[in-house]
Amino acid sequence: MRALWTAATGMKAQQFNIDTISNNLSNVNTTSYKVQRAEFKDLFYASIKRSNILDEGGRPVNLEVGHGVMPVATKRDFRVGSFVETQNTFDFALNGEGFFAVLLPNEDIRYTRDGSFKLSMEDEEAYLVTSEGYYVLSEDEDYIVIEEGITDISVDELGYIYGRDEDDELVEIARLMIANFMNPEGLQSDGQNLYRATEASGEAIILEAEEMNTRVVQGYLEASNVQVVDEMVKMITAQRAYEINSKTITTADEMMQMANNLKR
Repeated sequence: MRALWTAATGMKAQQFNIDTISNNLSNVNTTSYKVQRAEFKDLFYASIKRSNILDEGGRPVNLEVGHGVMPVATKRDFRVGSFVETQNTFDFALNGEGFFAVLLPNEDIRYTRDGSFKLSMEDEEAYLVTSEGYYVLSEDEDYIVIEEGITDISVDELGYIYGRDEDDELVEIARLMIANFMNPEGLQSDGQNLYRATEASGEAIILEAEEMNTRVVQGYLEASNVQVVDEMVKMITAQRAYEINSKTITTADEMMQMANNLKR
């Protein structure tokens, strides 16, 4: 009875679909979260009779039956979310493609669109860091240091960070590293709003100021791009699909029961 095992793959697939949807909904208020979508493919087919075209006629189509479904990917949608005004000096949003670069304690580089940065004081110098304390990198792959006495920090749309020194003169501190990838969907999610480059994503491409279409917006954060209504509709669809697959198993069981009762 193939239907038992075929329906079981359908139930497993819809469970995975619900897991993906629940993760999207749980991150509806996560800064810069990008919604995921589960993708599926059908399993192999058993060919009972193949098509056979002869001069005298023949069978024009195959006689075959499938063995169910399997999840193959979770595609992440990197469309820009809406901007939320915070008025915080070190909150940045990217209006367009790209990622900020941060340095982990093990010297690995990760990428994020979460621009809710902070200042960490070390030896009377302030370093720009993430909420977890990871250093934010400049385009020279160096730390961004705000020396003592620098005030009125501002960031322009190209990512250049400026401040005023003790003589009230405007000085350039650094430029934020803004990187992009040939295939952002190939990035691996590490949690904490961080992504790592993979062979599928390709190496990071540093966006130069003169050629960059993306703009940095200070005092704003990018909100999640999860659409709650869409996710609720997907959840209802997945629930009904799970239900009908369970009904298939019940039907197959009843058919076997009837076959077993024929002897009576």
